[in-house]
Amino acid sequence: MNRLTLSRLSCLQDGAAVLEGIDLTISAGEFVGLVGRNGAGKTSLLRAAQGLVPVSGWSSLSELPPHERARAVAFMPQDREIAWPMSVENLVALGRIAHPDAAADADRRATDRAIAALRLEVLRHRNVLGLSGGERARVLIARALAQETPLLVADEPIAGLDPAAQIEVMRLFAGLARQGRAVLASLHDLGLAMRHCTRLVLLDHGRIVADGAPQAVLTRRHLAQSFGITAQITEGEQGWLFQPLDTVTPEPLTISASLPSSPVRNG
Repeated sequence: MNRLTLSRLSCLQDGAAVLEGIDLTISAGEFVGLVGRNGAGKTSLLRAAQGLVPVSGWSSLSELPPHERARAVAFMPQDREIAWPMSVENLVALGRIAHPDAAADADRRATDRAIAALRLEVLRHRNVLGLSGGERARVLIARALAQETPLLVADEPIAGLDPAAQIEVMRLFAGLARQGRAVLASLHDLGLAMRHCTRLVLLDHGRIVADGAPQAVLTRRHLAQSFGITAQITEGEQGWLFQPLDTVTPEPLTISASLPSSPVRNG
């Protein structure tokens, strides 16, 4: 079952194209990592897919009325500013606004599950304004999780987290996919993306240049063209290992047709 479908999606910002002709399908059971260098268009794609910025083309999410969209997708933006004081528990519970008809017990259970999933029990009654940046990030992920939507979209969700928290969040997202939900997250840590995502979508200059299994996307050519780096990639007993080695002068970008966006299941 498809959780998101984009067709020929394009977006202009200050008169310049930031997205061009994006065709993308995210299916149930997928954890899709959206990768690319800074300015490639990742944030624009995540926002455009949800109808948060003006676009041309078609998005299955932007076609939905707001109340239905809130039940179809939860969004964690890159900006982690919190404007008012409240407890961690109350902020996480805001995710339940998408379900106004839910019973109070259902809201409480969903909030408790999200807090437990992000290991926030000891922070439950803390004022969110007194938390560190990494702690705030975990709280905002929990708020999105409490929304209990078929699709979770997150913009750089593990940025600023310590290594253990990064791994835990990636495992959490992979677990959601195994349960039949779908996750689309922009990521800069290619090593974690390669180890935990079922599929990667490489964006460059607002266009998809590769889409498929992580090892098929993070090739020597793509790393040089889109990231300007070399890397050592090996497969060991615990999975794929990715280590950036050096910078290189990027080759001239060649836009190739993206691979079919068929679901890649966890094995």
